[in-house]
Amino acid sequence: MLRLLALDFDGVISNSAPEAFVVALRTYVAVKEETALRDASARISGEAAPPLDVVRGHELYLPFLDLMPLGNRAEDFGVILAAVEAGCELSDQAAYDAFREGIDPAWQRDYHKRFYQVRTRLSSSDPEGWLRLMSPYEPFLGVLRRHEDDAVLAVATAKDRASVRKLLRAYGIDDLFPEDCVLDKETGVSKSAHLEHLQGKYGWRFDEMTFVDDKVNHLDDVSRLGVRCALAAWGFNGEREEALARAAGYLVCTLGDAEQQLFG
Repeated sequence: MLRLLALDFDGVISNSAPEAFVVALRTYVAVKEETALRDASARISGEAAPPLDVVRGHELYLPFLDLMPLGNRAEDFGVILAAVEAGCELSDQAAYDAFREGIDPAWQRDYHKRFYQVRTRLSSSDPEGWLRLMSPYEPFLGVLRRHEDDAVLAVATAKDRASVRKLLRAYGIDDLFPEDCVLDKETGVSKSAHLEHLQGKYGWRFDEMTFVDDKVNHLDDVSRLGVRCALAAWGFNGEREEALARAAGYLVCTLGDAEQQLFG
């Protein structure tokens, strides 16, 4: 019996890749004074949010998007851009992890801190433009609304809680998530820490919970608890991640079949 459905936010509820790219690149050129990416960043710089078509048409957007599934936290956006700048081909998680190990931890910590400062500045200076960079996956919102009484809904994300609540309100689904069921990086670094927190809160067995994420490495982390795991194939992933998810025995859900697979 499904008692709790825990959802990652970015790539599951929100198509936030354009916003992540804008904030990531602005942060990168702020933290790294000498970078070959500075000229490319000029088209999306400033206080206001750039137009969505400019973001999606940016020459760095698709390379950034390709590596997004391999990261976990805000500092990974800086690592991704460092790899793009260096022209590194990172074909799998092992290659990405090895590249990340070579980057100064202090620089990563500084990038992490500055990333949230840049995001806050953008969301405050141009709130409407900021929201336009993060459209919801509307069909999935409908699934959640139709099954709001069938399971407790929770968010397990590395995104800051204030931004998540603001976006849930904008999407019209804030009421679906209990106040103490929106868990961000303050609850724990890993998604397994989020699920352990929820299990401790409700006392249900892990096999009565389902976790949906668009990153296979997050599913790998949570699956060891005995939680049913599902890859959101509509998120920031591709054939590489879908093949890994199927090989690991996880559900692979599309927007067309997620309702049946998750709720039967």
